[in-house]
Amino acid sequence: MTNDRLDRWNELPAQAAAEAVLPCNGSTAWADGLAAKRPVADEASLLALSDAIWSSLTADDWQQAFDSHPRIGERKAKAATDSSLKWSSQEQSKAMAADSKKDSAAALAEGNAAYEAKFGRIFLICATGKSAAEILASLHQRLNSTPEAELLEAAEQQRQITQLRLRRWLGEP
Repeated sequence: MTNDRLDRWNELPAQAAAEAVLPCNGSTAWADGLAAKRPVADEASLLALSDAIWSSLTADDWQQAFDSHPRIGERKAKAATDSSLKWSSQEQSKAMAADSKKDSAAALAEGNAAYEAKFGRIFLICATGKSAAEILASLHQRLNSTPEAELLEAAEQQRQITQLRLRRWLGEP
């Protein structure tokens, strides 16, 4: 089945195509790599190509993508587009809708600070559908990881976020 957005994206100049998908990930190397591999036949091919490019990138490229996310519970990021901030807010909506929002926000802020002190970057999780308690449990568990293992876990979380955002992007008018 053909997708009009994908068809239009396939026809864009390379720079415009990269800019169009950048909010789905945040890494310019990823966006440039994806744009360079066009035309892409369908959604499944796009998602597989995205994964292949993501896994081939450097830790610095991954960090650029991580920097495009706000901390869990916040609405601003080190480097983000308006679209990616909007999507982050939607992805965190279940966690931020908890009855004890004030307590959750304080616990997330404390956990984020501990994570950043240990790993030197924000805590990244694919938050879609997760409660604040689930996110906090994952954060506390991941604080016990080695820096190497945690980098790979953050990259996996980013890969999941990218997949969700690409699907969302394909479905937009």
